Amino acid sequence: MSTEGSGPEESCPTSQRLCLRALAEADPGALIRVLQLFQQLNVVPSRVTAEAMADRPQIEIHVAHFSEARLSLITAKAGQVPSILSARWVRA
Repeated sequence: MSTEGSGPEESCPTSQRLCLRALAEADPGALIRVLQLFQQLNVVPSRVTAEAMADRPQIEIHVAHFSEARLSLITAKAGQVPSILSARWVRA
Protein backbone atom coordinates (compact mmCIF):
# COMPACT_ATOMS: atom_id res chain seq x y z
CA MET A 1 0.00 0.00 0.00
CA SER A 2 1.24 3.48 -0.74
CA THR A 3 0.14 6.73 0.78
CA GLU A 4 1.20 10.29 0.07
CA GLY A 5 1.17 13.42 2.13
CA SER A 6 1.96 12.86 5.73
CA GLY A 7 2.55 15.58 8.24
CA PRO A 8 0.76 17.76 10.74
CA GLU A 9 -2.94 18.48 10.39
CA GLU A 10 -3.40 21.69 8.47
CA SER A 11 -6.35 23.59 7.17
CA CYS A 12 -6.80 23.13 3.46
CA PRO A 13 -7.64 25.86 0.96
CA THR A 14 -11.32 25.94 0.05
CA SER A 15 -10.51 25.17 -3.58
CA GLN A 16 -8.37 22.12 -2.76
CA ARG A 17 -9.72 18.85 -4.06
CA LEU A 18 -8.22 15.52 -3.11
CA CYS A 19 -8.90 12.04 -4.42
CA LEU A 20 -8.49 8.63 -2.84
CA ARG A 21 -7.69 5.99 -5.45
CA ALA A 22 -7.93 2.32 -4.60
CA LEU A 23 -7.42 -0.84 -6.62
CA ALA A 24 -9.62 -3.68 -5.40
CA GLU A 25 -10.11 -7.38 -5.91
CA ALA A 26 -13.24 -8.38 -7.82
CA ASP A 27 -15.34 -8.11 -4.67
CA PRO A 28 -18.79 -6.46 -4.90
CA GLY A 29 -18.43 -5.15 -1.35
CA ALA A 30 -15.12 -3.32 -1.87
CA LEU A 31 -16.69 0.00 -2.86
CA ILE A 32 -19.04 0.00 0.11
CA ARG A 33 -16.24 -0.84 2.54
CA VAL A 34 -14.17 2.14 1.35
CA LEU A 35 -17.17 4.48 1.38
CA GLN A 36 -17.92 3.44 4.97
CA LEU A 37 -14.64 5.08 6.03
CA PHE A 38 -16.07 8.43 4.90
CA GLN A 39 -19.52 7.70 6.32
CA GLN A 40 -18.03 7.08 9.77
CA LEU A 41 -16.72 10.67 9.67
CA ASN A 42 -20.04 12.03 8.36
CA VAL A 43 -18.34 13.10 5.11
CA VAL A 44 -20.17 13.13 1.77
CA PRO A 45 -17.72 12.82 -1.13
CA SER A 46 -18.14 15.25 -4.03
CA ARG A 47 -17.73 12.41 -6.56
CA VAL A 48 -17.43 8.62 -6.47
CA THR A 49 -16.48 6.43 -9.42
CA ALA A 50 -15.70 2.76 -9.80
CA GLU A 51 -14.46 1.25 -13.03
CA ALA A 52 -13.52 -2.36 -13.70
CA MET A 53 -10.09 -2.58 -15.31
CA ALA A 54 -8.92 -6.13 -16.14
CA ASP A 55 -11.39 -7.58 -13.60
CA ARG A 56 -10.05 -5.30 -10.86
CA PRO A 57 -12.22 -2.36 -9.89
CA GLN A 58 -10.48 1.00 -9.55
CA ILE A 59 -12.29 3.18 -7.04
CA GLU A 60 -11.96 6.97 -6.94
CA ILE A 61 -13.46 9.07 -4.18
CA HIS A 62 -13.13 12.85 -4.52
CA VAL A 63 -13.47 15.17 -1.55
CA ALA A 64 -13.29 18.93 -1.19
CA HIS A 65 -12.41 21.04 1.85
CA PHE A 66 -10.43 18.15 3.32
CA SER A 67 -6.93 18.17 4.79
CA GLU A 68 -4.20 16.00 3.35
CA ALA A 69 -3.44 14.60 6.80
CA ARG A 70 -7.04 13.47 7.30
CA LEU A 71 -7.17 11.82 3.87
CA SER A 72 -3.83 10.13 4.60
CA LEU A 73 -5.41 8.45 7.63
CA ILE A 74 -8.42 7.31 5.61
CA THR A 75 -6.11 6.03 2.88
CA ALA A 76 -4.13 4.00 5.41
CA LYS A 77 -7.37 2.51 6.76
CA ALA A 78 -8.56 1.73 3.22
CA GLY A 79 -5.33 -0.19 2.65
CA GLN A 80 -6.23 -2.42 5.60
CA VAL A 81 -9.53 -3.50 4.01
CA PRO A 82 -8.99 -7.14 2.94
CA SER A 83 -10.29 -6.73 -0.63
CA ILE A 84 -8.27 -3.54 -1.33
CA LEU A 85 -4.99 -4.29 -3.11
CA SER A 86 -3.58 -0.75 -2.98
CA ALA A 87 -4.72 2.70 -1.88
CA ARG A 88 -3.22 6.15 -2.35
CA TRP A 89 -4.38 9.73 -2.50
CA VAL A 90 -3.63 12.41 -5.06
CA ARG A 91 -4.46 16.05 -5.60
CA ALA A 92 -7.36 16.22 -8.02
